[in-house]
Amino acid sequence: MLKNLKPRLQEPEVQELLSYAVFPDPDQVNQAVQQYVTQSNLFLTGYEDEGQLVGLIGYEHTGANEITIRHIAVLPENRFKNYGRGMISQLLAEYNPDTLIAETDQEAVEFYRNTGFVVYSLGELYPGVERFRCVLEKEDDEQEA
Repeated sequence: MLKNLKPRLQEPEVQELLSYAVFPDPDQVNQAVQQYVTQSNLFLTGYEDEGQLVGLIGYEHTGANEITIRHIAVLPENRFKNYGRGMISQLLAEYNPDTLIAETDQEAVEFYRNTGFVVYSLGELYPGVERFRCVLEKEDDEQEA
């Protein structure tokens, strides 16, 4: 079960995980923390295994039935154990959105592709850095049910 991490934003373990989801620069981490502190429409939840915080997912509701993932991270030693996929599954189970969206870089694009997202290149949004829009939509029969 995902737990609300907003009250724990100042904890080092939360900030460490968040640092894996942003450019690893203290200013970028602080900026992300401030966004979660000041914007009530942003949610930050975490997944614990045996009492250890192993992953987090930050998101916002960007439409009536749409959620945009802002940050997702798993501790390096816990990657490839399906924690990321599990957090996305829990998000889908809790809110049942028609569309789940994420924007990412080359490093994480295969994770999204392997999780069922359709991946679109956005081109080089920053010099030398290609970005991707990843979209997971409900199947038509699921939307009608």
